[in-house]
Amino acid sequence: MEQSSEAPKQAPTAKNIAADFRAKITGPNREYEPGHRLPAARKLAKELGVQLLTVQSAYNQLRDEGLVLTQQGRGTFVRDPSVPLGTEPGSSPAFTALATELSSIHEALRLLDERLGRLEQVVGNETPPAQ
Repeated sequence: MEQSSEAPKQAPTAKNIAADFRAKITGPNREYEPGHRLPAARKLAKELGVQLLTVQSAYNQLRDEGLVLTQQGRGTFVRDPSVPLGTEPGSSPAFTALATELSSIHEALRLLDERLGRLEQVVGNETPPAQ
């Protein structure tokens, strides 16, 4: 019996799959534009010879990085980078929480700016003390 000189091909890990799609989404030879649907996880798992959980983990990595959105029953889509993170359905829960927190911080800063403006007017209208 002859043995093949080629080593058996290892199945990709979730990290490998995520890296491949990251390059296809953000790289110079972009294959996926905003709004494009990534392959169905089940189909891709079968093509790559990996467990469904491996592909789902890869897609979750990309979602957590803000590159894709997952919509239950519809699939995984490349997100539009011009839309603020955490505001779209299917966004990572971490980005949604971050967007909410940033919004409240922005409002607090706006209120502080208004107070500072009023204080500057009051101080500006006072006459300096005589020396």
